[in-house]
Amino acid sequence: MKAIQFREYGTPDVLQVVDVPVPTAKPGEVLVQVKAVGVNFADTMRRRNRYLAKTPLPYIPGSEVAGVIAEVSPGITDYRVGDRVVALTGSGCYTESVALPVNAIFPIPEQVDFDQAAALLLQGLTAYHVLRTSGQLAPGESVLVHAAAGGVGTLAVQLAKLWGAGQVIAAASSSQKLELALSLGADVGINYSEPDWNDQVMEHTNGKGVDIVLEMVGGEVFKKSIGCLATFGRLVIYGRAGAETTQFDPSVLMQRNTSVVGFWLTRIMQRPALYRESILELLRYVGEGTLQLIIGERVPLTEARRAHELLEGRQTTGKVLLIP
Repeated sequence: MKAIQFREYGTPDVLQVVDVPVPTAKPGEVLVQVKAVGVNFADTMRRRNRYLAKTPLPYIPGSEVAGVIAEVSPGITDYRVGDRVVALTGSGCYTESVALPVNAIFPIPEQVDFDQAAALLLQGLTAYHVLRTSGQLAPGESVLVHAAAGGVGTLAVQLAKLWGAGQVIAAASSSQKLELALSLGADVGINYSEPDWNDQVMEHTNGKGVDIVLEMVGGEVFKKSIGCLATFGRLVIYGRAGAETTQFDPSVLMQRNTSVVGFWLTRIMQRPALYRESILELLRYVGEGTLQLIIGERVPLTEARRAHELLEGRQTTGKVLLIP
């Protein structure tokens, strides 16, 4: 079968199409024929060896996958061949088939298709927990969502409104992306390529600032975002797309009793009850039509390089998928 692998760290050019044996389902596993794979910024960080955890070589990227069960190992009774499932794993999903632990898979609701399922898990869980678990969003509070037209951003805008946020400010780099965020429920759109974007945030909050900032760029965006926090505001860091090392004086947090909170999805996955409950809730939202998934690009598996180039070049809105 075909798979995408890299044997050295670097630019998208290191991604290679390789032939590998079709895996078999070991005890406690199912074999899934892949229908769609989610592409995430974490995959590009892995490829560049800038991820939070060590990336061994050779490496097959991909941590979220949707497909059809093709084989079930003896002893598994909850799933059958032909069942539609979705899973979030550590790696290895840029393939045509993948063996997965049965405790990592979830049934796909009838109203949800493969693309939606593959687009949901990683970014949906991130949006869910940066708002609810780390951000502690309370009804009526205001939220500033950076990269609001991206995979996490589009979901965070919707979830914030669904959970009763009083004001959602969407920040993005173009008018087209802002229009998307506004169509998903954002109350205000701000172009953060403009140097005074932070002043605009303060103007739209009558000088009070926002209760929660979702930040994944770093550098100057991080510093300006801290200045946009209201009293007792929380800034949640869930990435560093800018790859900048940021320094700041922590005493500035004392001025308004503000907080900076870090979030890494891997730690949520180490708490199965919390992890599984939130996935089921998100899948229900999608099935009910409450949560809209934006699929920006569907790229053939063998063109994974192009998918990474689009993502790193900020040429996408919503989710990028690989299709075997």
